[in-house]
Amino acid sequence: MRIYIIRHAEPDYSIDSLTPKGHQEAAALAKRMVQVAPTHLYCSPVQRARHTCEYTEKALGRQAAIEHWTAELHECREEHRELGPMMVWDYPGEKIRECYPMPTRDDWHLREGFTNPIFREKHEFVARSSDEFLARHGYVRENGRYRIVNGNRDRIAVFCHGGFGLWWLSHLLEIPLPLMFAGFFMPPSSVTTVLMDERSRTWATPRCLGVGDISHLYATGLPMSNSGIKANCE
Repeated sequence: MRIYIIRHAEPDYSIDSLTPKGHQEAAALAKRMVQVAPTHLYCSPVQRARHTCEYTEKALGRQAAIEHWTAELHECREEHRELGPMMVWDYPGEKIRECYPMPTRDDWHLREGFTNPIFREKHEFVARSSDEFLARHGYVRENGRYRIVNGNRDRIAVFCHGGFGLWWLSHLLEIPLPLMFAGFFMPPSSVTTVLMDERSRTWATPRCLGVGDISHLYATGLPMSNSGIKANCE
């Protein structure tokens, strides 16, 4: 089974929809999804994800099921003493990586910028919801691996958000949350592919085949959107 974690196209946050360029990105993405031919189509309930998904729905001739747990984690804000309020996934990477040893899966919530109890609560919520979601598709998590109850070749597309997408990937790959945020980026309309890698008849482990792919934009001559990058990216 493959999971396609898709960030919504370039957003206009003021109206919770897409910019004109975002609509172009969503149209290009839909052409790619036709080639992927997902067997299952899911979407966040948030409008910018819905509006992105509508292009694919129209191209495929069917409607996505709403998965409320994939909504962006808007309440996960951090107050940086120098930079002011920010989403936790925007916390400066130099702060995360300045102290050794690096954060681990067991102590990341004790590190500067991540001590707010709501972050641990949301991490547990995403983990629990992810496990329930994958169990519905035939893979039951036991510790860090998944028991194959119904191995399959399904292709599952989930239209969601940049912060949530990295958060979910952190759980799937067992990468500590701060390092996930500091080291990876999902551009608008990007596709992140995770394979449920079956090396035996009993167990599967999530294996990332690519993060933040935007080849569909290059194919239509569209540049990558910088929405979400909090740095000089020119």
